[in-house]
Parts: sequence; C-alpha cells; structure tokens
Amino acid sequence: MSRTRAATGGLNRGPSRPAGGFTLIEVLVALTIVGLCLAAGMRAAGTMTNNAQRLSLNNMAQWCAENELTEMRLNAAFPGTGTTEFSCTQLGRTFTGKTEVATTANPNFRRVELRVFNDDGQALLSITTVVGRY
Repeated sequence: MSRTRAATGGLNRGPSRPAGGFTLIEVLVALTIVGLCLAAGMRAAGTMTNNAQRLSLNNMAQWCAENELTEMRLNAAFPGTGTTEFSCTQLGRTFTGKTEVATTANPNFRRVELRVFNDDGQALLSITTVVGRY
C-alpha cells in the first residue's frame, strides 16, 4: 500500500473538490426573497390595522346615529322639517352629525336622514329612514 493511501485510511479520494455550501449569489437571492416576503407581510398587517380602526369608527358613528333616531322615536312629537345638528360621544370620541327631516308624499310620514362626521368633517355614515306620525 502506498503511503498516501495509508494516510487517508485506505480511501482514494480522487481529485480535490470544493467544499459544499452556498455561493454568495445564492445567499443574496434568498435574502432578497425573504425581504420581499417580510415587506409584503408588513404591508398586509398595516392594511388590516387601518381597516380595524375604520371599522371601529364606523361602528361608533352608527351608534350615534341610532341613538339620535331612537331619541326621535321616543319623543312622542312628530318631527318638523328642517336641518338640525347634534353631537355624540362614544368611547371617548366625540362625533358631530346632521339630521335632515323632509316631507314625503304621505303627510303622515317624514323622511329622516342622519349623517355622522369625523373630526375632519368627512362623512362616516349616512342613515335614511321614514318616521310615522302614529
């Protein structure tokens, strides 16, 4: 047996090969893909957060509008025509709104439209209903 074979444990390794692993290009491509996936995930999470906040605001605005309608119905008086403004506080936030009462073809009914606005004056919600005299 030759000295070289004895030193390697009797194995013939043949020509030397480079060590296994990833090249720099492969690592950079993998990091780019991971970065793009993380960026897309962050954008989706941000969008979901914004939607949850908007939904919360719309729910509070709807509570305000429904409270105004309930108060109008509990008052035994038939609503007069015209525009009035109201304010409402829900969960520590104050909303402003307008109530527009108009006549209908039947004099025993009134068309009532309530609009609730945010702090910037943008309409969050609009509810329209008919209120009867009796």
